[in-house]
Amino acid sequence: MPQIDIVLVEPLYEGNTGFAARVMKNFGFHHMVLVDPPKITIEAIARASHAKDILETAEILTLDEVIARSNLVVATTGGLSKSVSNPIRMPYYSPTELREIIKDVDGRVSILFGRENWGLNNEEIRRCDIVATIPTSPEYPIMNISHAIGVICYELAHLPRGEYKLANRVEMDALYVHFEQFLENINHPIEKRKTTILLAKRVLGRTNLTIREASTIRGVLRRTEWHLKHPEL
Repeated sequence: MPQIDIVLVEPLYEGNTGFAARVMKNFGFHHMVLVDPPKITIEAIARASHAKDILETAEILTLDEVIARSNLVVATTGGLSKSVSNPIRMPYYSPTELREIIKDVDGRVSILFGRENWGLNNEEIRRCDIVATIPTSPEYPIMNISHAIGVICYELAHLPRGEYKLANRVEMDALYVHFEQFLENINHPIEKRKTTILLAKRVLGRTNLTIREASTIRGVLRRTEWHLKHPEL
């Protein structure tokens, strides 16, 4: 079973943090991570009820630290891209689809939930591997953060034990850097590189590459680069 971290990015209200801890424990999740949280006082503890241990053991990390240690980073958002021309918030997956993506992996999966007033920003979502959203009514699509965490945790509860290990963050970042260098080597249009790299990250992020698979792709890139430098051979 993957280790799932519920990550609250700059939550505004400690009460919501307490409610989030409570709903996490309802569905058997215990790993809470807080990025620049408000001060935790008696209000959060009261809202957490019998889940105050989740608050007491919550890690306080930077977003850089969260991403660096994660095998897979999931952005949750209610604001979605309207066109494939803007790939930052797409393709996106429902909680059920997210379960299918991560159910068989053995690694750390960090699921990011944004601020209560405006969620995750584009740059934060850009840094994530995949995007998930909860299908809500267009009449009122934005959910309270603790409710959204509850829906995700309900869907991911009782996942089967993982069968294989994902490539870690260092290995995946090395692959993305290599791909960026490859685009430069083949003179891919400069104005298209940023979007192309993001699209590649979205594709590779949802495939859950193993260490061997990531290494094999880099091997193919290296071999291609060698032939580009030695066209006569």
